[in-house]
Amino acid sequence: METLANLESFVRSAEAGTFSAAARQLGLTPAAVSRNVTMLERNLGVRLFQRSTRQLALTECGEQFRSEIALKLEGLRAAITNVAVARGEPAGVLKISACPAFCIKHILPMLPAFLERYPRIRLQWHFDNRVTNLIAEGYDAAIGGGFELPPGMVARPLAPAHLIAVASPSYVKRHKSPDAPGDLVALDGIVMHSDHTGRVRQWTMRNGEGDQVPARLDGKIMVNDSAAMCRCAVLGLGVALLAVPDAWHELQDRRLMRLLPGWYADAGDISLYWAHRKLLAAKTRAFIDHVVDVARHDCWARRFAADTAVDAGDLRVVNDEP
Repeated sequence: METLANLESFVRSAEAGTFSAAARQLGLTPAAVSRNVTMLERNLGVRLFQRSTRQLALTECGEQFRSEIALKLEGLRAAITNVAVARGEPAGVLKISACPAFCIKHILPMLPAFLERYPRIRLQWHFDNRVTNLIAEGYDAAIGGGFELPPGMVARPLAPAHLIAVASPSYVKRHKSPDAPGDLVALDGIVMHSDHTGRVRQWTMRNGEGDQVPARLDGKIMVNDSAAMCRCAVLGLGVALLAVPDAWHELQDRRLMRLLPGWYADAGDISLYWAHRKLLAAKTRAFIDHVVDVARHDCWARRFAADTAVDAGDLRVVNDEP
């Protein structure tokens, strides 16, 4: 009978492409993963991988074996984790991939209550703006938005990703306020570029009457994170298009003000997503339910909508202050 460690090492190596990547997911050394796979090959009497100095390639037998055991292994992982459910205690390491700005501001504050309720769960966070391959990278769930959902994923929308134009009061005092999205090009732009392509995404803004106008920023400052964009805007360095939740606190305390009230760009939804499985680990289900309950209780779908944000950081309100 093969050990779970040998099977886990094989499947993770097949998904990740290297022993080193599989080792990071499993919390082992690359040597230990390689040893487990070698032992599995010896016990089965077949070669599962063609090895090179850079990557692994499944043999025909390896591919057949992986396809036959992968889903069964997922069920076995969930069953082992769910043993604690009999005592009402979801447990284990919960690995979450998350977009930094939204999660630091709105997800992390809910963790004390979550961990008080589920003390046997240990949280491992990875903050990144890219789309995560949950299965290949060994994550239980992810939170993000502004991208097309990868195949095999289940998503639960948490809040709209409506982008609004914001700047600091000090910046607006020094520059002419825009009357329409087309006027933004004359101001100093704070934009986000893609780590993968290096390109800056262009947005089209819309209003309640259905008008749509391109919103072009000159990109005087380019960063790769929305939290950095927000900070640059607070420092008075220019105008940024930010999702409402990413600028929410700064709008509330008037460190940022909204330009062009009534206009916004729609980037889709900020969602909690996870791999579709028949047996979902109790730790993952507990986290999903907790986040969804908080989002519903705090009315994120309404609070973070662009039309609601008019009252938080309206240009006219800020300018009336002494």
